[in-house]
Amino acid sequence: MTVWSSKEVIKATSGTLHGNENWAATGVSMDSRSVSQGDLFIALNGEYFDAHKFVADAFEKGAVAAIVSHVPAGLSVDAPLVVVEDTLDAMIDLAEFSRARSGAKVIAVTGSVGKSSTKEMLAAAFDVQGQTHAAQGSYNNYLGVPYTLASMHGGTDYGIFEIGMNHPGEITPLTALVQPHIAIITNIAGVHTEHFPGGTDDIAKAKAEIFTGVKKGGLAILNQNDAYFNVLAGYAREAGVEQVYSFGIDTEDADASAANIIEGGNGVRCEVNILGERKDLFLPHGGRHTVMNALPVLLAVKLCHCNLDKAIKALSSNEPLAGRGRREYLDYGDPDNPVTLIDDSFNASPTSMQAGFKVLALIDPGRGGRRIAILGDMLELGKDEKRLHAELALPLRAANIDLVYTCGSLMKNLHDALPPEQKAVHKESSTELAQIVPDALVPGDVVMVKGSKSSKMGVVVEAMRKVEKMKNQQEQ
Repeated sequence: MTVWSSKEVIKATSGTLHGNENWAATGVSMDSRSVSQGDLFIALNGEYFDAHKFVADAFEKGAVAAIVSHVPAGLSVDAPLVVVEDTLDAMIDLAEFSRARSGAKVIAVTGSVGKSSTKEMLAAAFDVQGQTHAAQGSYNNYLGVPYTLASMHGGTDYGIFEIGMNHPGEITPLTALVQPHIAIITNIAGVHTEHFPGGTDDIAKAKAEIFTGVKKGGLAILNQNDAYFNVLAGYAREAGVEQVYSFGIDTEDADASAANIIEGGNGVRCEVNILGERKDLFLPHGGRHTVMNALPVLLAVKLCHCNLDKAIKALSSNEPLAGRGRREYLDYGDPDNPVTLIDDSFNASPTSMQAGFKVLALIDPGRGGRRIAILGDMLELGKDEKRLHAELALPLRAANIDLVYTCGSLMKNLHDALPPEQKAVHKESSTELAQIVPDALVPGDVVMVKGSKSSKMGVVVEAMRKVEKMKNQQEQ
C-alpha cells in the first residue's frame, strides 16, 4: 500500500528529484537499522550523527528512495533521491501534508504518567474498528510525532498519537501538527519537575498546550479523579474546546467510570459505565492504574461511535510494551516454578513506582520465592529528588516487598531509608547491579525492574534473560 509517491514528496517538500524519478514508498524510516523493503529513508542530521553516512546501507536494505540535504558520496548516479535544504524540515513538511490529506479521526494523548500505556490501549481498541495508525514505542517528541504523521497512510481511519514533553512550550508545535479531534490528558503528577519551578501547576499548564491544536468542534477527555481536573477543563475552554468529557473511578457523575474493582495477580476486573452503557471489563495486567488508563480509551471509542464490545475484547488480551510492565517467565532451573519478571525498565516517577509496587504485591511468589524490587534512579525531579527517593521506603513496606536492590546516587537515599530486613545491595550503576542480581535469584521469585530510561535498567533485564539461557544450555 503506497504511503508516498515521488510526486507527492516533491509537492510536500519542494525538494529536487535526483536519479530515478518514478518510485512509490510503502513506508517511512528515519533509522537505517530498521529500514524495510519499500521504505522512504529520511537522512536526519543529529547532534552526534549524520544519517547521510548510512544512505547506501538503507538502499541495500530495500529503501526505494531517500530524502537528503546533499548527495552522499559513493551512490550510483541513478540513486533515487529527494534533495532538500534541511531533512528535519522536510519530515515536518511530510507530516503536515499527511495530516492535510487525511480523513482519519485523530486522537492524541499526553499526561504525566500512563500516556504510553493509554496510547497502546487506544491502538488496540481502534485497530478492531478500522485501519489504525499509531505511534511506535514512545515516539512522542519533536522527532517522533512528525515521523508518525509522515508514516501515516492517506486511507487511515484512526490516527493515535502520544505527545510528551519535559519543558514548557514543547507540546504546542506538536499538537499543531497532529490537530487532534480528541485530546486526552491522563493525569498531572510531579514528573520532570526539574524544568518546572512552579511544580505541578506549571506542569498542568504545559500539558494543557495540547488543547491549542484541537480541531474546531473537537473535544477533551480529562481525569475527574485528578486534582487538576477543573484547571485543565478551564484551559481547554480557553483554547476553544467546548466539549469536555470526564473519566474516573468510583465517581457517579463521570462520563466514563469504573466500580467494583477486583485486583489480582493475573489482572484486574471491574464494571465500567461508558456514557450510560454498562459493561464488564477485564485487563490482563496491572491494577487500578491500568483501569484508569482504559477508561479514556473506552470513552473515546464510544464518542467515535465505534463498537464498545469489540474494544473491550481487544483490551482483554492487550500486552504492555516492552519495558512498560510486560511480564516474562524465566526458567531458573525449575520450569514448573519460574522466576516472574516484570520488565518496567523504560521509565519511572514517584507515582509510577508506587503503582508498580502495588502490582508486585498482588503477584504471589512460587515455591520458595520472594517479591523483589530492583530499582534505578528517577530523574528530572528537581530539588526534592533525594526526599522523593527516600520516601519510596514506606510504600515498599506496605507492599510487602521482601528485598530491594538499588543503583544510582539518588537511589542510595532509598537504600539508606530501608529497614535492614528489606535492604539488599546498592551499586553505583545498573551495570554493576546486573553482575550480581541474576545469580541471587531463585525459582519462584517475582522480580520488578524499574527506573528512568537514563538509569539503563534494561541491562539488568537482559542479564536475567542471559542467566536463563545459560542454565538451559547447561541442562542440555
